[in-house]
Amino acid sequence: MNLYIRYFDSEIVATELSAAIDFLSSIPEIDVDEFLINDLTQYYKGNMPYPKRYKVRGRNYFIVIKTLAATLEEFKLNANNQKGKDDAAQRKEAEEEDLRRFRPGWYAAGMMFRRVVQMPMDGKCQYFDTDFRVRLKATSIQDCYERLCDHLRNRFDVDTRSQLPSIKGKNFSCQYLGME
Repeated sequence: MNLYIRYFDSEIVATELSAAIDFLSSIPEIDVDEFLINDLTQYYKGNMPYPKRYKVRGRNYFIVIKTLAATLEEFKLNANNQKGKDDAAQRKEAEEEDLRRFRPGWYAAGMMFRRVVQMPMDGKCQYFDTDFRVRLKATSIQDCYERLCDHLRNRFDVDTRSQLPSIKGKNFSCQYLGME
């Protein structure tokens, strides 16, 4: 197991613990004492997979990460590849692709939005949850959402201060009904 250490622009992949300590000793701001050496040794020999950070002063830290990479270039290449393989990012991208997928036809859409209503007694405004359901023709879920929002914004009985939900939120629903 190797250690990736970074302090601002100074970084290294140390293949041995002594190389890591030498690197830290070469940075004037970092005080390499017995406590730091013992803690770094325990981290190096232990089985904790998480990165560790050490406070230098104020809000300045240096970070230590365990890695199988032997060189700095290999570590950075692996880090970039891991970012591309992130499951959450792939799932998010797939959801956004579904929203934009071209599928013309009829949709049943619903939206729960916060509607501003002015009270006639005192002239003050209050928010009320309003459920709005409609069937409309659209080319995609994104198009359906945009048409629904445009319709609500252009209605005379819906105040411009009303709050419309996000397309990805739980207060918007859309179901494809087909071409007929």
